[in-house]
Amino acid sequence: MSNEPTPNWRERGVRVVRSDQLDLNTAQTPGMTRAAAITQATAGANKLWAGTVTIHPNAKTGAHHHGALESVIYVVNGRARMRWGDQLEFVAEAGPGDFIYIAPFAPHQEINALPDQPLFCVIVRSDQEPIVVNLDIPVVERPEEVDWIDSLHTGKP
Repeated sequence: MSNEPTPNWRERGVRVVRSDQLDLNTAQTPGMTRAAAITQATAGANKLWAGTVTIHPNAKTGAHHHGALESVIYVVNGRARMRWGDQLEFVAEAGPGDFIYIAPFAPHQEINALPDQPLFCVIVRSDQEPIVVNLDIPVVERPEEVDWIDSLHTGKP
């Protein structure tokens, strides 16, 4: 038998953070609004950060990265155009139901590809640290379009 105290599952097992409880007091990037949902303060999380991001129609963020953090974006509504690279020289799009992975230190920019509706996404990061490094970098005019399917996942049997 373990000498460990039994966890207080009522208080520490599951936490619901309601949409009207999201915290706008988080690191921001021009062109988007981030709202924190799952943090140490709101849910007792120690290793994850989760929240939402809204990008207005035809708007785009500035170039930025999130340091050593890994990020996952889930597109709920709208159409995301992602640019990334040292000069934002690569581009790909994602729609509702698609997931986007952003590697540590990857310079990137989120763009709402639709002129008439907001882009709404859920974001999850690998740590609580609110790292947003806004970048002033030269940007290529015509980025290279990259398929989401890589050489290992061609979709062929």
